[in-house]
Amino acid sequence: MDSSLEELLADVAAGRSSASDAADRLRRFGYSAVGDFARLDVSRAARKGVPEVVFAEGKTTEQLLAIVARFLEHGPIVLCSRVSAEQAQALKEGVLGAVEHDERSRVVVVRREGAPPPQERGAVGILAAGTSDVGVAGEAAAMCRAMGVAVVTAYDVGVAGLHRLAVPLEEMRVAGAAALVVAAGMEGALPSVVAGLVDVPVIGLPTSTGYGLGGRGEAALLGMLQSCSPGLVVVNVDNGIGAGATAGLIARPASA
Repeated sequence: MDSSLEELLADVAAGRSSASDAADRLRRFGYSAVGDFARLDVSRAARKGVPEVVFAEGKTTEQLLAIVARFLEHGPIVLCSRVSAEQAQALKEGVLGAVEHDERSRVVVVRREGAPPPQERGAVGILAAGTSDVGVAGEAAAMCRAMGVAVVTAYDVGVAGLHRLAVPLEEMRVAGAAALVVAAGMEGALPSVVAGLVDVPVIGLPTSTGYGLGGRGEAALLGMLQSCSPGLVVVNVDNGIGAGATAGLIARPASA
């Protein structure tokens, strides 16, 4: 449940807020307009259990700052994806709260000032076939951590050297990973291999890494969709955020 909603219910229970005031605040939980450029679904995190994500590409720095600030009024954490260096610097300077920037994945995590990190529950394994796939895999890792899910990573373990998989998969098994995210470009074979070796769901994450025909991720996407390995599902090309959210939603209830 969103912390703002919990605070509201606690205020009513303690007599600090009247029922009419609470009803008015609940109506504002639906959405919040920011200028004439954004209508924010500020109750999505409470409904879904997934932190809000702002896609930064195509937004001005001023728009991004305003959107993040409004989301922080309603919840403790906001993720920004596909963030430029200029936008990241502006967030560090212009937002009240803790700002973490991962340059490789282009993700910025903003935590409201004084907000504690989420209680850790569940674990996910994240693998990348090659070093070039790590940025997209990092989106998935950032999302899982923001959801309070522990992350075990293994990078550069692609099918060109399958012997590299044994140790990481065992580490993820021991850590109790309830789902695995496997990022791969080129022909996208690694998720199929991994899905044939483990007893938990595997989320295939195709990346736009490769040469010539299919080099924008089409070959990897089609290869994963055509897989005969049971237990493998696939997200869209370079959708690390979606892969991480799905893995986190699997892992948290599994740990209860």
